[in-house]
Amino acid sequence: MNKKYPFDPSIKHHFIIAFGLAIWIFVFLYFTEPFDVSVFNRTEKLIYLPLYGVLGAFCYLLFLPIQHFLFKKNNENWFIKTEILFLFIFISIGIVSTRLFYLYVIVPGEPNPHDLSFHLKTIILPVLSTILPIIIFGRFAFGKYKNKQTEALKIEIKGEGNYEGLRLFLNDIICIQSSDNYIEVFYVSGNELKKHLIRNKLSVIADEFPQLLRTHRSYVINPFHFLQWKTANSKLFVILFHHIEVPVSRTYQNDVKTVLNSTTE
Repeated sequence: MNKKYPFDPSIKHHFIIAFGLAIWIFVFLYFTEPFDVSVFNRTEKLIYLPLYGVLGAFCYLLFLPIQHFLFKKNNENWFIKTEILFLFIFISIGIVSTRLFYLYVIVPGEPNPHDLSFHLKTIILPVLSTILPIIIFGRFAFGKYKNKQTEALKIEIKGEGNYEGLRLFLNDIICIQSSDNYIEVFYVSGNELKKHLIRNKLSVIADEFPQLLRTHRSYVINPFHFLQWKTANSKLFVILFHHIEVPVSRTYQNDVKTVLNSTTE
């Protein structure tokens, strides 16, 4: 349940799913004619059936603010349990909305409307059983596509030989410190500071990723995370995100000041 699930937060793509849902509901009802739909004449079908489609799209879009809240609350992660929660809420809203639409739009004032049990078995559940796979597939497909695009934007800090590398966004890197024949990568994951040791040379990383700024023979930093300067005992330091202090040697001072001052203008 806590396993990550492919998810695309794009509002545009969810509107596409909602639009496709509206079209599918209309087509399904028009051509299959479940109980009650078959009694509509042609004009009534063209009036009421598109409204059923709009109702389905509305039920889907109604969840989007909650979806956005859950996505942000989980540090922009989406899990199987949250996807199941979405489906449960959608089904619940769909059943209530369809029932009210039937009572107050399709048969307003009728003395003997179908009871809820019969309405569920003959129309609501059959329709839900056909549209849920469409929703699940659409959301999953957009999520997988988003994940592929996201992975394509990541960089890979490789290790020598069979040592494991690290794949992450450039702006997730705070700094990299040299440690003998290893480098220690300081990076953020969500709001947490993490470290990863890789067997490689800092000079190789500095050459491979010119976006990172050399401040010292043992450090490169990501200018994106620069917060402020610090001077102590006539030595210059930069303060980075998570209050990481990195020394700036005289060799690199001019270049570092030029780059960092330009990023704060």
